[in-house]
Amino acid sequence: MKKLIDAVDDVVLDALRGMAAAHPSLRVDLDERIIARADAPRPGKVGLVSGGGSGHEPLHGGFVGYGMLDAACPGEVFTSPVPDQILAATNAVSGGAGVVHIIKNYTGDVLNFQMAAELAGDDDIEVVPVMIDDDVAVQDSTFTAGRRGTGATLFAEKTAGALAEAGGSLSEVAAVATEVNERTRSFGVALTACTVPAAGRPTFDLGEDEIELGIGIHGEPGRERTRLRTASEIVDVALSAIDDDMPLSGSEVLVMVNGMGGTPLMELYAAYAAVADWLSGHGATVGRRLVGNYVTSLDMAGCMISVCRLTPRLAELWDAPVETPGLRWGR
Repeated sequence: MKKLIDAVDDVVLDALRGMAAAHPSLRVDLDERIIARADAPRPGKVGLVSGGGSGHEPLHGGFVGYGMLDAACPGEVFTSPVPDQILAATNAVSGGAGVVHIIKNYTGDVLNFQMAAELAGDDDIEVVPVMIDDDVAVQDSTFTAGRRGTGATLFAEKTAGALAEAGGSLSEVAAVATEVNERTRSFGVALTACTVPAAGRPTFDLGEDEIELGIGIHGEPGRERTRLRTASEIVDVALSAIDDDMPLSGSEVLVMVNGMGGTPLMELYAAYAAVADWLSGHGATVGRRLVGNYVTSLDMAGCMISVCRLTPRLAELWDAPVETPGLRWGR
């Protein structure tokens, strides 16, 4: 294992120290292990909190800032944050208008966010949870009951964050995050496994000529292990699975070709060219797009394709200014 770390046990803490040093616009609490906007809480503004295991950067801490999240709570690598940590993040951004929790559908996240919301209720903070379960690859997995939460998390954080920034109410902010989840589907592909620092070895074995179709962002098994295919063939598998579950013809879409952490940008753009051709050939219009590393799996090579069917309102919220370490435009 070759990684830029000092000590395996301190990798998340050291990363938080680095974020604090690199981004003065964030308030990083090393004791509570939360990342919050420096101007939080803002009176009268709905707070937006998300979190999950570390190793998916820039998700979630990299999306804290103007127009997106108010706070994020990173757990250990691929491990849910604990309830006290989530509660601390919720308290840190509560401005009296309530707090929305955006939760990826993994069992540990669901249970711990639920417990934190109950504790916040004891402090008279109203919390509305929004579950993200956009992955069409498998119905159940190692970490979940039901579909996994993946790329729609970013879409929900951006659109809900824009509405909260504009003064949306608690119910309105939660509703737009829910709508985005319902209108988004994702599918991931692994070319290699990732290596969790504490394990020191790849999480699973893939042959030199093998790939995993439908991989999860923690390395959970997908639909099929098969021979290496071309970028165009992989894109066809992913988008066909998405289209089977949510027909895309006639829709204007937001599409993300997301790197899993170990794929060169050159290859992601090659994949996006295939995505654009596929969508055009199947009657969909690309209105917005992202190409790059946004929801990663440590050093895994591969990609995840996420597609959201836009409405004029969602497009407007997507276009609204945002300024975070991982996403910024319009300011």
